[in-house]
Amino acid sequence: MQTVAQSWLVYRLTHSDLLLGTAMFCSQIAVFALGPLGGLAADRFSRHKLVIVTQTLMMVQAFVLAWLTLSGRIQVWEILALAVVLGAINAFDIPGRQSLLIQMTSKQDLLSAISLNSAVFNTARGVGPAVAGVLVAALGEGVCFLLNAISFLAVIGGLLAMKLEPFERRAPVSPWRHLVDGFVYTWNRTKVRRILAALGAATLAAAPILVLAPVFADQIFQRGSRGLGYLMGAMGIGAVVGTVGLARRTEVAGLPAVITYSALLLGVANFAFAASTDFYLSLAITFVIGYSLMRQLAAANTTIQTMIPDEYRGRVMSLYSMCVVGIGPFGSLAAGALASNFGPRLTMALGGVVSLVAGTLFGWSLRSDRNA
Repeated sequence: MQTVAQSWLVYRLTHSDLLLGTAMFCSQIAVFALGPLGGLAADRFSRHKLVIVTQTLMMVQAFVLAWLTLSGRIQVWEILALAVVLGAINAFDIPGRQSLLIQMTSKQDLLSAISLNSAVFNTARGVGPAVAGVLVAALGEGVCFLLNAISFLAVIGGLLAMKLEPFERRAPVSPWRHLVDGFVYTWNRTKVRRILAALGAATLAAAPILVLAPVFADQIFQRGSRGLGYLMGAMGIGAVVGTVGLARRTEVAGLPAVITYSALLLGVANFAFAASTDFYLSLAITFVIGYSLMRQLAAANTTIQTMIPDEYRGRVMSLYSMCVVGIGPFGSLAAGALASNFGPRLTMALGGVVSLVAGTLFGWSLRSDRNA
């Protein structure tokens, strides 16, 4: 929610494609830079306490952003600085939260829990922007930031109410060795490494629509912030439809194929959106983009979580967060720069190329495994 409201605020203040990409870059680059440290913390300290701390800090950040915006004194450099702060907190929150949920279930329910967690996590990534688009059009960015800040009270209350088994500190080992061990473990698991690469490609392919949605809504379709809300809403509905079905799965078999088909569908949808001149057709296409993107992310999340032992979960999931969120800033910055020089439509088409190539390579690797 906050990300979309932030993007619209930057666009309203500057009308700059490049600054739109820069704002997204600032909000996510820390996840890439600090992600391994977040995974290390999730494997060495109490995940429950870690998430309580990160959620509290995120609430404070949201209240500051809301206060500056509602008071009318917000400046672009303040938005960018607060975005960097949020990214740094997310670098620790995402691996901690992804790892914590696995502690809350029994082994026989592990796959269902992972699938449900993945569906909720990725659906929220789709629904949040949709809600933000509607709220920004109706009430303004500041109210959107304020509602986001208030919502953390329920999250923190829920975390404090949890009764979990005491955290057992593992055998002492230097943080550096612990960190390197996580990288070595992931590198030696070809299937995990391959899925992470596919996730990175999906993040880059989705960057143009996430960054340039305000440009399409306002400049191309002449619909303003309300049009942005409709576009994000269609994407959010697609995300829900794409991920809820995966939460009902009782086995992992078939999920790698879901990743392949979703990547190919995302590529085709990007091309279709780039070529569309009708707003309502574009709404239908953003539904497909949300469906294919979140289905791909949810399938990958579930597959990876079932493949790794718990002692490596935090560090591997930090690499997951780097691929899903941390690579985003490079895609965002590139999307903003490309749109400034070549236009938003060509930038969308380039995202389609990335997704089609990645889906083809991932599918080819699956076929090679079956023939080996």
